[in-house]
Amino acid sequence: MVDELEEQLLTAADESVMPEGDESQPSQPQDHQSRSARKVKSLKNGIFRAASIQDKLLEKLLSQVIPAEDGHTQTPSIMGGDDPPAFAERPGFSIPLMSNNFRRFNARIGVVFKFQSRALKVLSWRKPTHTLSLLAVYTFVCLDPYLLFALPLAIAVFFIFVPSFIARHPAPSTSSDPDHQVRNLGYSPRGPPLAPARNFQPTKELSKDFFRNMGDLQNVMEDFSVVHDKVVTLIVPVTNFSDEALSSAIFVGLFAALVVMLISAHLIPWRYLMLVGGWGAILSAHPTINRLVAQATEQYLHHNPTLSSPTDPHPVKIPTVDIPALLSKEIILDSAPETREVEIFELQRLSHYPGGEWEPWVFSPSPYDPLSAQRISGQRPQGTRFFEDVQPPEGWEWSEKKWGLDLWSREWVEERIITGVEIETEGERWVYDIASSSEKSAGGGGGMGTIGEESEEEPVRSGNQSTPMKQNGGLSWEEGEEGMGRRGEWRRRRWVRMVRRKNVTG
Repeated sequence: MVDELEEQLLTAADESVMPEGDESQPSQPQDHQSRSARKVKSLKNGIFRAASIQDKLLEKLLSQVIPAEDGHTQTPSIMGGDDPPAFAERPGFSIPLMSNNFRRFNARIGVVFKFQSRALKVLSWRKPTHTLSLLAVYTFVCLDPYLLFALPLAIAVFFIFVPSFIARHPAPSTSSDPDHQVRNLGYSPRGPPLAPARNFQPTKELSKDFFRNMGDLQNVMEDFSVVHDKVVTLIVPVTNFSDEALSSAIFVGLFAALVVMLISAHLIPWRYLMLVGGWGAILSAHPTINRLVAQATEQYLHHNPTLSSPTDPHPVKIPTVDIPALLSKEIILDSAPETREVEIFELQRLSHYPGGEWEPWVFSPSPYDPLSAQRISGQRPQGTRFFEDVQPPEGWEWSEKKWGLDLWSREWVEERIITGVEIETEGERWVYDIASSSEKSAGGGGGMGTIGEESEEEPVRSGNQSTPMKQNGGLSWEEGEEGMGRRGEWRRRRWVRMVRRKNVTG
């Protein structure tokens, strides 16, 4: 395995350093400009060749570490069948492909950063006329929301088609040379095109704009990480019920607000609220307003002698609200955990030795009745041999110290619709299997008596009661006492115990 990996790495390195045509031996340039271009091109080829060697080496290494089936994902076919999927199989992780896609993405992401820069300039009042124009458009949209559907069309006309037409039919340029100066007659869109059409090309690699895009992308990733961490720090602890009183109070408030909004949402003047809110948000970014807010904050909060002087005999007390104390007083949480009843069945088996004693077998979560799936398939009962090894369900803990014997054995037999058993209504409340016809003829029951001569239609008597043993060709259950005979090799009784939810803090 190691030898194959080493051979593949050496092959990849040899392929990467092979010369590419005549570029490895360039001809001597004729002038200084072509020499500089050759040097830049050679530097670029050298950088990418070195990167290609490293990428291929890492790709060969990762191909040996990462399984092939985990590196490819295939889109499932919507129609099903044996037809190929509608979408091609997407490639897995590859360092050369990742590098190529990043370079292509970085060369084309500049338009997004330009739009972001221009939007920030408009919102920060760099050019007040542009900001006021935005506020005018926003006002019209707020007063008449149907204009929102015309807004994309207006953007396409005035920001895409008109600038493209002006670039194709530019105005006559004014020359500084008096001999070639053309009198400015104004802009006229008539006549043939005077300039080539605008075409957006990706930024060239290793250019100034390319590295500027990389810096902007780096800053955007940092901004997203900071915003994400701030949101997680402020929102998640309030909404994940780590502080149940605070989260419950917020939940109640949100639910009340939801009910109010469902009833009275149509009565709220949303147009004017959006108008005032938008104007207020954009005006708050004005430099003059920012300066006034900073001065007021510095004057009334940081340098107020009434609030900060400890020697003032009559200080002004700012009313505060102790939110944790208020929540602990008003929000009453149910500290009692949820409780449930769990059960376990004690199974005993009749030994085949002379005397027929009952031997403790297992504590099982199922009664292992004659018609259970485990019994029919011939499987052994599942469980533990000792009572102390029985554990509560996951996420629960015992709320009682001891197990209690279920004295109502008839009820849990009827709830499970168990047939072919005999029930003890007194004593230890065992529920016995009724021996089948084969066990009776073989002398089953451990010497406790067989009734092989009974007719199938004759009722079986237990004590002073008479309960039919055969119903529709199947065994029924019957009540009896110890020593009535006709019992199979298994008996069980039910134990119950209370559990409660575990209290997980934090």
